[in-house]
Amino acid sequence: MAVDLTGFLGVVLLAYLIPGPDFLVIVRAAARRPALGRAAALGAQGGLCVHMCAAALGLSAIATRSAFAFTVIKLAGAAYLVYLGVRALRDARRRNRAGAVEGTEPEVRGHSAVESGPTTGGGPAAPAGKQLNRRDSFLEGFLTNVLNPKAALFFLSVLPQFVGQGGSLTRQIFLLGILDVAVGVVYWLALVGVAARLRTVLGPACRRRWELVSGWLFIAIGAGVAATE
Repeated sequence: MAVDLTGFLGVVLLAYLIPGPDFLVIVRAAARRPALGRAAALGAQGGLCVHMCAAALGLSAIATRSAFAFTVIKLAGAAYLVYLGVRALRDARRRNRAGAVEGTEPEVRGHSAVESGPTTGGGPAAPAGKQLNRRDSFLEGFLTNVLNPKAALFFLSVLPQFVGQGGSLTRQIFLLGILDVAVGVVYWLALVGVAARLRTVLGPACRRRWELVSGWLFIAIGAGVAATE
């Protein structure tokens, strides 16, 4: 079994360096709290494991060769990204309202009130809305990756170019897939660390603007996924 690990690692690193839906989900979560960013990163790599298993079992080939199945996956992924974008815009609007009332984004023991929940005793209250936890962030990362048709196409069109002629094809797919997941975990966790440092430097106003920008980016990426042939 002669697997081209060097070439594969180069392609994988390049793919991670190009920002996409996973990047946006993880950075947005990390901007709220590092623990949420780590959960989103693990969720995204969990979704990648689904694509890896589907490719090894031949399910990805069936899905991509069926125009109907591919369209369903593509539109579901696009709709989910647009949903994340709309929710981010609503969160940004709530933060702006809180900032307008308080003069700045309320902070509670180093975390914003949006993350920590409402306080008592006359303290600032969090804006209305569901509070994200690590499980929610993990699910966001997982669904964003699973519903990304480009991730499935990577395992079908790019990965096979690096497998050897001898040995089990399934075993080689799992080997390269696990390597891809491992590289991604290291990269995403490093990215979360950078985002966490920036979070401490940037003020509440910048974080509110990022929430707004990320919302429009989610919608734009979702529209781009829907338009993909």
